[in-house]
Amino acid sequence: MNKKIDVVTFGCRLNAYESEVIRREASEAGLEQLEGGAVIINTCAVTQEAVRQAKHAIRKTKRNNPDARIIVTGCAAQTEAQTFADLDEVDLVLGNEEKLKAHNYRALPDFGINSEEKVRVNDIMQVRETAPHLIDAIEGRSRAFLQVQNGCDHRCTFCIIPYGRGNSRSVPMGQVVEQVKRLVGNGYSEVVLTGVDMTSYGADLPGKPSLGVLVQSLLKQVPDLPRLRLSSIDSIEVDQPLFEMIEHDHRLMPHLHLSIQSGDNMILKRMKRRHLREDTIEFCETVRKLRPNMIFGADFIAGFPTETDEMMENTIDLIKQCNITHLHVFPFSPRESTPAAKMPQLPRDIVKARAKILRELGDQHHHQHLKTQVGSTQNILLERIINDGIALGRSEDFTLVEINFDKAVSEQVSRQNILKLSISNFNDKALIAEFKGQIAA
Repeated sequence: MNKKIDVVTFGCRLNAYESEVIRREASEAGLEQLEGGAVIINTCAVTQEAVRQAKHAIRKTKRNNPDARIIVTGCAAQTEAQTFADLDEVDLVLGNEEKLKAHNYRALPDFGINSEEKVRVNDIMQVRETAPHLIDAIEGRSRAFLQVQNGCDHRCTFCIIPYGRGNSRSVPMGQVVEQVKRLVGNGYSEVVLTGVDMTSYGADLPGKPSLGVLVQSLLKQVPDLPRLRLSSIDSIEVDQPLFEMIEHDHRLMPHLHLSIQSGDNMILKRMKRRHLREDTIEFCETVRKLRPNMIFGADFIAGFPTETDEMMENTIDLIKQCNITHLHVFPFSPRESTPAAKMPQLPRDIVKARAKILRELGDQHHHQHLKTQVGSTQNILLERIINDGIALGRSEDFTLVEINFDKAVSEQVSRQNILKLSISNFNDKALIAEFKGQIAA
């Protein structure tokens, strides 16, 4: 009997997207035929903690599945290939480019091809193209993810990701449009464009089309697409066409996740970011004038080297001024070979305490947002049915919604992609809506 292929994913949305490509390519390579099956660990390199967690997962996987073959890939495998190759539990290490191609999985020892080769990690900086790896859906049958860009040309002092992902490269617009048309034809109601540095899209393509031009083209050429969403963007690179789409086409969802990292100008300078706190505040004000219901999420690093209490307060002040709803907080973690690792470090207890403060502030903002939505009517993309009485979905601004329904209408719920429902309440994490067999007018 064939064993299934398990993929364990760490890190970002792009990794989650690529894990589905990995599963497909590994299956095409025939890994399901292996005695004991295969487990693929798709790693993250953003923090040292992420690397530690990956190693822990590898050891735990081998203990629980002693006959399974273990493959390690992802950003940490790209930047620290030998570290993982030296682990006795690991059978094969694949780089970020190699993990997306079926033939590389046939290098697995005892699988019959290239059995002497344990490490397949090439120079990611030499990769010049990004192929659009289409996956029909990651979250149920309603939302699909499409990678349109990979890599990064910037060198923030804390970040090792360019060395894991390579230089920025984009998928040609025509290919992106065709992929989205196929997804819509297959019944998907929302497409999420993903990338490592999304707002650098197109700089390497003929004519240098921007992300805004890509969004314009998609919304014009695929009129049947109900919802288009962007993953994380760098606000300083947003161009006029994207501002126009934010204002005029409400199929572009009112939720933007910003790569901010700090609200203090000196820290931003030491991070080698390209924006100031004033730029972020102005961007949020501009976007909310164009789209009053816009909700912002953002990444922040707590406890960056040399950060003082006053600098930390500047970050808190920016979060409040911009009214950021969804906070993704990283306690600073020094990554070897990055400039920030050589800067004067803060004590770990201070770093953790500041991360806790930011997360608590994020919880307060999120709670307030949930409170303001009670009584409103929301268009909710159904993600999955938990059981006979509860389903989960996302509103247009990406707020999680818990949908309660009677067993009598369960079949009607399962046929829907987007439900227009009134919000009756909320809990710690989500809005609450009731579905009684009738969609709100």
